[in-house]
Amino acid sequence: MNLSRRHFLWNVGGGLGGLAATQMLAQQGMGSERVDVDLNGGVHHRAKVKRIIQLFMTGGASPMDTFDYKPELERLHGQKLGPKEKPEGFTAAPGAIMKSPFKFKQYGECGRWVSSVFPEQAKHVDEMAFLMAMASKTNVHGPATYMMNSGFLLPGFPSMGAWISYGLGNLTDELPTFVVLPDAKGLPYNQKGPFSAGFLPANHQGTVIRVHGETVVRDLFPDSRFGFANRDADRDGFELLRKLNVDHAQQYPDDSRLDARIESYELAARMQLSAPEAFQISNETAATQKEYGLDNKVTEDFGRRCLMARRLVERGTRFVQVWSGPQGATGNWDNHGSIPNELPPVAASVDQPIAALIRDLRARGLFQDTLLIWTTEFGRTPFAQGGDGRDHNGGSFVTWLAGAGIKPGASYGQSDDWGYKAVEGKTYCYDFHATVLHLLGIDHKRLVYRQNGIDRRLTDVHGHVVNEILT
Repeated sequence: MNLSRRHFLWNVGGGLGGLAATQMLAQQGMGSERVDVDLNGGVHHRAKVKRIIQLFMTGGASPMDTFDYKPELERLHGQKLGPKEKPEGFTAAPGAIMKSPFKFKQYGECGRWVSSVFPEQAKHVDEMAFLMAMASKTNVHGPATYMMNSGFLLPGFPSMGAWISYGLGNLTDELPTFVVLPDAKGLPYNQKGPFSAGFLPANHQGTVIRVHGETVVRDLFPDSRFGFANRDADRDGFELLRKLNVDHAQQYPDDSRLDARIESYELAARMQLSAPEAFQISNETAATQKEYGLDNKVTEDFGRRCLMARRLVERGTRFVQVWSGPQGATGNWDNHGSIPNELPPVAASVDQPIAALIRDLRARGLFQDTLLIWTTEFGRTPFAQGGDGRDHNGGSFVTWLAGAGIKPGASYGQSDDWGYKAVEGKTYCYDFHATVLHLLGIDHKRLVYRQNGIDRRLTDVHGHVVNEILT
């Protein structure tokens, strides 16, 4: 049977499992010939994006206090117009309608309304495209965080970063393909679940790097206290380990964890050369460090991680996820207690670094093939909780994107006059994921993995590309 070269690559390793092989064979050549297909790194169509930085606001950033201006809340402030009974997932009975305590202004040629908590990001709205009617199927942090990352409410499914790693492979052999930079205060809801590989081969899970400690990557080099950890010992140890691995692989041929562990060791060996330079923030100019807010205690942690994200994508990491806030009731975007007291500090911790990241990506020409995403797991209620807090709300929230393939200043969807429910252009995680994959040159309906007899997708059986925000 005569197979085309593209068909052969498609079937290497079984279906989409061979997508990463496409890049490998294209680089190395297959036999004496090279793959002559110009898809700009894409698989099903030409890609506009090669790398992604995702900024995730843990806890549910309030849309009507940040990007979704609702003047009707001012008119109805104090009136009891909410549900009579507590909806599922709410932590308390709905209170009265509450206006935003922050002033809103219009910015840019697009006229985007932005509240006073984001004065720096507001300067760049003409470079962003907004999904104004994002929605979740839950009002609970854990399932909502899973949903925005994996497309499912339950654990066990691969995250978007893992799917991208599986589908496209790496851009460099010296650094991890999917890197996670968690908040210094702790991991998000579900701990490492939101960056899991799920049922995909384990080597596609996110590599967690903590940039706030003295040692960015633990155990990359042997401790000086252990003199026996030398090259001779390494050689003998590796030979013994090889024999054990061969025996284990023969006994458990379907367990991908061994392959993942071997790959992690190989990557660690390569990172001994590349990582020290990549993670050395001090190599940046004093002006750049100040631009990201590293001289300010409020912005230092998030700013350091945004700068690290830029350094990583610049050096070939394909997907970097930067988290703002840990799980829990404080120190994140879960502002039950008081919107006017709790939202401004966490907003201030990210605003300057995000604006600096946008300028830096643009100045270095990285926006030509880099996508920047800002999102959260759900929104908050237009009704007060307690005194002046807001409860969970999966009905409507905001996501913005900027960079390669994004229509500057665009907007899609709309919530109701209170910001309670999405009413026009409702966009679920499936549509968001489909759009991101599309920019990477992947048809979300064709990125599949057979698991327990089911052809699984990141977008499940849903999703459409939001072309309204794309160039």
